[in-house]
Amino acid sequence: MSVQHVYEITVIGGGPVGMFAAFYAGLRQADVLLLESLDELGGQTGNLYPAKILYDIGGFPHVSGKDLVAQLKTQLMHFKPDVKTATEVQTIDEADDGTFILHTSQGDFHTKTVIVATGGGAFTPRKLAVDYDPALEGQQLFYFVQDLETFRDQEVAIAGGGDSAIDWALALEPIARHVTLIHRRSKFRGLEASVAALEKSSVTIETPYLIEAVTHENKRLAVRLKEVRGEDQPTLTVDKLLVNYGFVTDKRHLQAWQFKTDRNGILVDSQMQTSRPGIFAIGDAVSYAGKLPLIASGFGEAPTAINEALSRLYPERRQALHSTQLYR
Repeated sequence: MSVQHVYEITVIGGGPVGMFAAFYAGLRQADVLLLESLDELGGQTGNLYPAKILYDIGGFPHVSGKDLVAQLKTQLMHFKPDVKTATEVQTIDEADDGTFILHTSQGDFHTKTVIVATGGGAFTPRKLAVDYDPALEGQQLFYFVQDLETFRDQEVAIAGGGDSAIDWALALEPIARHVTLIHRRSKFRGLEASVAALEKSSVTIETPYLIEAVTHENKRLAVRLKEVRGEDQPTLTVDKLLVNYGFVTDKRHLQAWQFKTDRNGILVDSQMQTSRPGIFAIGDAVSYAGKLPLIASGFGEAPTAINEALSRLYPERRQALHSTQLYR
């Protein structure tokens, strides 16, 4: 009878934060396994927003989601961790010896500690609350962008008022013929620097308006707006409409994994440990006072979780304070 291999650390989730966590575990010379439910690594950043330009990643003045994921993949494979894609974790059970058994769609895996980096969970876009021809989706009406070139020399309307909507407007400004940004409030919810750049751009701002109807006319889209608390009902004629109202997430897997949660995610302590000792969580999956849902935040949480996991396994080891010390 073969002996089941037991990993020191298993990272669940192959988005940017999960990939960096697995790499950092390699820096600590841990035996690590990375599990990802999708066919490809990258999470939302790589699979939904490959063309999106990110401005809040340390060391990059700006970087596309696709390029960031490519860099993280290169970094990840430096220590050659085991990586399993298309592997959905269904339940996490504790064995008699204190290790964990991960029951997945591709069989069972055994590990001494777990790092959960599943982001916001399964996600679907918040769609327009108006009737429209579903055949328009992916042709003239979009909820995410795979390639900016899709919008080259087009009249584009963007609906939304957060960072993502503003970032798309600024990214498309030099590519599209013209960009119009529609928001239901008079003020935007983006980072101050992004809002300032928007105000200086050529993007037309339509506020405060809701989209009341979308129809297909003469191969273009007629987008009828309704002024919030007003009577104005202008109609925009555009080639393409990009809706960025955020995503609805499904976190039912957290119930199966038996963590204490609140409405924002998995509750963790200052060492990123969940309510189940030996299981840690990082990135957009977690909730704590002051939590910011940024990739940059998740990158900072990853070393804390990895170091605490290894301290749990090997309390006698001296923890390296800087990455340069790991090679001495």
